[in-house]
Amino acid sequence: MSVSVPLQTPTSLISRTGPKLCFHNQKYLCPTSLKRKRNHLRYDRIPTPLRTFKCSSQRQSADQAQEYEFERLFSNLNQATLKREPGSLSSAIFLVAGTTVGAGILAIPAVTQESGFLASAVACILCWIFMVATGLLIAEVNVNTMCELGSGGVSLVSMARRTLGSVGVQIACWSYISIHYALLVAYVARSSDILTNYLGIPLWESATLFSLVLGGICYFGSQRFIGAINGILVLGIIASFAALVAVASGGLEWDSLLKANFEAVPMSIPIIALSFVYQNVVPVLCTNLEGNMSKVRTAIVLGTAIPLGLFLVWNAVILGSITNLEMGTDKMIDPLQQLRSSNGVVGPIIEVFSLFAIATSYIGFVLGLSDFLADLLKLPTGKNRPQPYLLTLIPPLGLALLDPEIFFKALDFAGTYGVLVLFGILPAAMSWLDRYSNSSNSSTSLKLPELVPGGRLTLTLVMGCAGGVILTEVLKNFGHP
Repeated sequence: MSVSVPLQTPTSLISRTGPKLCFHNQKYLCPTSLKRKRNHLRYDRIPTPLRTFKCSSQRQSADQAQEYEFERLFSNLNQATLKREPGSLSSAIFLVAGTTVGAGILAIPAVTQESGFLASAVACILCWIFMVATGLLIAEVNVNTMCELGSGGVSLVSMARRTLGSVGVQIACWSYISIHYALLVAYVARSSDILTNYLGIPLWESATLFSLVLGGICYFGSQRFIGAINGILVLGIIASFAALVAVASGGLEWDSLLKANFEAVPMSIPIIALSFVYQNVVPVLCTNLEGNMSKVRTAIVLGTAIPLGLFLVWNAVILGSITNLEMGTDKMIDPLQQLRSSNGVVGPIIEVFSLFAIATSYIGFVLGLSDFLADLLKLPTGKNRPQPYLLTLIPPLGLALLDPEIFFKALDFAGTYGVLVLFGILPAAMSWLDRYSNSSNSSTSLKLPELVPGGRLTLTLVMGCAGGVILTEVLKNFGHP
């Protein structure tokens, strides 16, 4: 890869493994930004082998291009202390895992009971692979966009504008906003019910308390503090989940887990896909991890593998413990509710697990939506600029206090169509134009390695699978009188 760097590089400052680049008074650095930022450039020695890029100055030919190795594309610097504040990989993994494990896991047994555990397990694994691929595509386009624009914190709006134009921006905006507000309302509504039962306070007070506490953590907390809180919550999820499995698995009937009705699988795919949503925090990951593609890939794969394991074990315990499910055409019986009513010990554990799962997902969605709104509306950010967070926190709080039945109809619509458009078709379309468009290729001389292999075939499969599920749902909901 060739990067045009109109800068005479002091060879005495380059180690054998290459230079690590950062700015004294800039938050980030992309190799394509060197021409504009060269007066603030410094080199640090790095001890480990890193990814190799070919760089050449204006006075060098392509054959004479020097090879430098970069650990990352930019550095997060504290504007006050001028010290580097790198993002933690473990915190990034916890952020992805916590964002993924949300209210969707509570609905999985209800939508997979007809297909059975074996068939639904196959569907979960396939949905996981699909959602990992789309998250990696978003990361690839995000870092390329940061390099071209010369700025960190690039949201889906800037990515869609750069690759898809105004039409892509409109699709991304409406899909993103509808999904995030809908899910945040669901989180606030469900958590307020749990807190009201435990604390004995009115619903509006519990909803306000939940929003203020977790919203305050997102607004005032540093990267490390939010990562630590997420880590604690994820550990709480694992502990309560282990307790739930230990208590509920006593009556597990293993033969019931062999049930497989693959014809019923398509109806569960939208909810399963919704349960694996984490892509909203991928731009945050790319900025926190300083454009280090290897760390971003690891955070996405491991961060989503944890929820996959939880989903499979969770579904097995619930469906294997409730064998007398009553299936009806007019009303779906929730297996979780049946288990809660039949076992008095399980109820409180389920409530604690649900609260931890909702809290971790709520933090991720607040961070993602606030960054999105700040970029979309060109709002100032920072500890003294609360506008993006107020726009993120107040509308869901108000909507959560309305009739929940009205909202959950909109939530089902947003989960079915919005998720598969925003986090299915759109990432593949952006990546296609980013990789193969002549205008995109000529806009920047740096092209990072592709995180998702397979080229056009893989991108076509991603868009085709998402489009097929959407078409099936359209025909099912609107094709019959």
